[in-house]
Amino acid sequence: MKNFEPDFANRLTTAAQAKQALIKKAKAKNPANAAEYARKQAERRALNVSRAAEQRARDAERKARIAERNAAKLAEKTAKAEALAAEEAARVAALKAEQDAIEADIAERERQEVELAAKQKAARDAKYAARKSRQR
Repeated sequence: MKNFEPDFANRLTTAAQAKQALIKKAKAKNPANAAEYARKQAERRALNVSRAAEQRARDAERKARIAERNAAKLAEKTAKAEALAAEEAARVAALKAEQDAIEADIAERERQEVELAAKQKAARDAKYAARKSRQR
């Protein structure tokens, strides 16, 4: 065998045997064949399920907090709008009261002017009547 040179068929057979040996070795090392593997996989799945449930619970809590904040913001905006409406109503009422006071003052002045004009006319008429009575 000193000068043995494998021919093509021998090389193919040797390569096939090597491949089979590698496949056998890989199958032996495959963790799916181990007894502990199934148990560990089940634990991992259970852990993933519990983590997913915890995440869903945290998401629900976060959504509840966000909804609560949004409700508080809406209530605050509503309160501000109501306060602004109340201030506007008070301002309008004050302007109306001021306008009514001005109109009342103008009416009083007009009444006083009419009264003064009537007194002046009465005085003038009395003066003319006195003059006429002296002339006769």
